Amino acid sequence: MTQSDAELDSLVRKRIRALRVAQGRSLEELAERARLSPSSLSRIENGQRRLALDQLVTLARALDTSLDQLVEMDTDDVLSHPTIDSAHSAMRWPIKADPGMTVVRRRMTEPPPASAARMRAHPGREWLVVLSGTAVLLLGNRRLRVETNQAAEFPTMLPHAIGTAGGPCEILGIFDRDARRGHQTERAASKAQ
Repeated sequence: MTQSDAELDSLVRKRIRALRVAQGRSLEELAERARLSPSSLSRIENGQRRLALDQLVTLARALDTSLDQLVEMDTDDVLSHPTIDSAHSAMRWPIKADPGMTVVRRRMTEPPPASAARMRAHPGREWLVVLSGTAVLLLGNRRLRVETNQAAEFPTMLPHAIGTAGGPCEILGIFDRDARRGHQTERAASKAQ
């Protein structure tokens, strides 16, 4: 086994254990999901048993991840450069781990819409972090204040809108593929009007 093979082997074993622990699963629970004995799983995690490809596939599924993510070693492209969308005062960063995810940094100066008719709903999921100021998130019939360093996560099928609370704010929004498409469709529709 070469050094890079040994490094990958050790990394995969650490990831299996770390994912199991992060998901709050015992050895017995993960072993049952992966159709392994608890002792076999323990020996895999501790490096006392050879890793077989069929076991890796089964373990990846049992851990709700992909085989690619379990064995990924490439860390060359750590930095990501934004594209500038000056028309919407936004910077956008693609997220490498999921090609459908997009990060947008946006400075907002307008309050949320007064009319519920201006709230939008579309498939997807959205996350936002307020970097400075205070944002107001309208979500269904709820009005939430999101302060600096607070975050919000919500399904975009709920009617929603975001604005400021009394002054400018800066947010970092993260959109899954469906949410990004929903926002692109909304922008195209508003330009057409």
